[in-house]
Amino acid sequence: MTTKLFRDARIHTPVSDKSRCVSWERGALLVKDGLIESVGREDDVLQGLHPSQIDQEIDLGGRCVVPGFVDPHTHMCFSELREREFALRLSGVSYLEILRSGGGILSSVRSVRSASEETILGRTLKNVHIALSLGTTTVEIKSGYGLDTASEIRMLRLIERLGRKTPVTVVPTFMGAHAVPSEFSDDPEGYVDLLVKEMIPAVSAECNPPFCDVFCEEGVFSVSQARRVLEAAREHGMKLKVHADEVTDTGGAALAAEMGAVSAEHLLAAREENLAKMVSAGVIAVLLPATAYSLRKPYADARKMLDLGLTVALATDCNPGSSFTQSVPFVFGLAVMKMGMTVDEALSGCTLNAARAIGVDKICGSLEKNKLADLIVLDGDTPAIMAYNCGVAPVLSVYKRGECVAKRPDDRGIN
Repeated sequence: MTTKLFRDARIHTPVSDKSRCVSWERGALLVKDGLIESVGREDDVLQGLHPSQIDQEIDLGGRCVVPGFVDPHTHMCFSELREREFALRLSGVSYLEILRSGGGILSSVRSVRSASEETILGRTLKNVHIALSLGTTTVEIKSGYGLDTASEIRMLRLIERLGRKTPVTVVPTFMGAHAVPSEFSDDPEGYVDLLVKEMIPAVSAECNPPFCDVFCEEGVFSVSQARRVLEAAREHGMKLKVHADEVTDTGGAALAAEMGAVSAEHLLAAREENLAKMVSAGVIAVLLPATAYSLRKPYADARKMLDLGLTVALATDCNPGSSFTQSVPFVFGLAVMKMGMTVDEALSGCTLNAARAIGVDKICGSLEKNKLADLIVLDGDTPAIMAYNCGVAPVLSVYKRGECVAKRPDDRGIN
């Protein structure tokens, strides 16, 4: 058994049984075998503790400490970037126009289907390691660039391998309903039949992913098609997620509420009445401000959602097309500066609420007794440094289960 004491830390964390964050100006954490034994005021943590009981002491020099980030919505398993499409969008071509011309998601489908496992794994490992260096200790990764049974199973197996090859906790999501593949362009109902009758049963048997997601959007899957996919996934034991109302209001938010989904994602165009249905059904809103930034779209109205009573989580949506970023600090800054969220609301959105959105809130997402000692040391006094020191990530060091797994090269102040 290894016992570590992290001391002289300005700790900021959400708490599971409170609707706000708590902080200790001079705080400490006691960690035993990777789990938090106690956290709070340094004097309280040290009370009754003999120096002989501590194997290692880490003095954080009064720096801000927050929980490790949880990124609950990414597509970071892919093989090639789509930088040229980004340039097209900057010239005025819309995202849906690119998709209809065979680009967008379908471009990534072609590259993933033809790429070797080593190529896909190498690109994805790079994404995960960058995310880790920026403070992400838990990440959800979706399939959805295969869009046939064999390719989707291959993607999910590669995603599962990432959790064994990196310190990051990886939560896989099946998203065969990410787009209609080109071979079904004239028969989208036929593709939904394939999803329901073949792909979902096979994926469940081979990989058993905890979640299934579907892109409910104009030109992708209708509400009735999405409902069929979600019903089949639920029958095979998967919890549900919905890409909802990103570009147009198709009623995806209402569908998420109807189906009892864990979360609805994007929600840039969702109507207030459908957001209210999400509140009643306990559906978490996962907002993706970096996508709005990349697409030059208005941001989701986080303030309205919070005032309605929605639980709001934040995510990078890391993908090769509409949001190529692995940086939760960037997302945090956008949420505070562009979406009307307070610092505490954004911190909860990147940690505990994000953990709730992927079902891991019992083990991570906040600095509390018996949770994983996943924490970040920031180069500042409060979490506001992530919005204030814009354009960079003020992450000095990252700890997973109490072990330092990433450290900024210029950080020599922690001992």
